[in-house]
Amino acid sequence: MSGGASGAGDPHRLGRGDTPMSERGPAPKRIVVAYGFWVFLLSDFIMFTGFFAAYAVLAKETAGGPGGRDIFDLRLVAWETAFLLLSTFACGLAGIASAQRNTKWFQLALATTALFGAAFLALEVHEFRTMIGEGNGPQRSAFLSAFFALVGCHGVHVAIGLIWLTTMMAQVWAKGFRDDIQRRIACFSLFWHALDIIWVALFTVVYLLGSGV
Repeated sequence: MSGGASGAGDPHRLGRGDTPMSERGPAPKRIVVAYGFWVFLLSDFIMFTGFFAAYAVLAKETAGGPGGRDIFDLRLVAWETAFLLLSTFACGLAGIASAQRNTKWFQLALATTALFGAAFLALEVHEFRTMIGEGNGPQRSAFLSAFFALVGCHGVHVAIGLIWLTTMMAQVWAKGFRDDIQRRIACFSLFWHALDIIWVALFTVVYLLGSGV
């Protein structure tokens, strides 16, 4: 009895019989993949932090040209935000469908995610083309250089996400919900939600504060 009690109180013995934690072998692959992808996302957040810092420093450096209040179209940006939020909601539904291994609803939810994501990207490209057409390109001032770098970097991430999304749809269609594909779907979901978080910060710092709202 006393030997059993002492074994139960040993902090190095937590499940899997009496095998110490240090001798249980490598962690499951899903944990290793998730950990590695979180490291990637954190590095991406650090990169965006640098872009945000540069924008904050250069936001007033307009070189006598227009500032955010003069060129930002908040109605257009509101539509961009709505499309991206809706795409993130659809992505969440795709995650639920993948957990249930429901191919039909997974494909439908990811197709909806792609549709709203593409709409967001199309509006952003239209915004950039309009600004450049009016002579407010990134070469106009330090403020606009920082703006195009920050917002454009986010847009490139969305474009990459759309390509990744289509590969996930094709893999599930061809191979089903294998364990390795499930891990990729989980990583994509984290990536897409991270883009949503970054956009909310970008919308607030760049567009709302820049427009004096």
